[in-house]
Amino acid sequence: MDYQNIITIEPGKRSGKPCIRGMRITVYDILEYLAGGMTEAEILEDFSELTSEDIKACLAFAADREKKLFVVSL
Repeated sequence: MDYQNIITIEPGKRSGKPCIRGMRITVYDILEYLAGGMTEAEILEDFSELTSEDIKACLAFAADREKKLFVVSL
């Protein structure tokens, strides 16, 4: 999934955290809801401005970040 048109980063919004389409809902918020047990349907019900594609973009963004993460051994 190409999340680049959905996930935005603006220095003055939510302290520069990655957000969904310029809204104040962050990728972290969505991941936290999913990790806490909310389903995609429940998130979409609570946040009518979100789409299924927005949630998939959050997951793709997180997966991409994880892929780029590396550990430095000391």
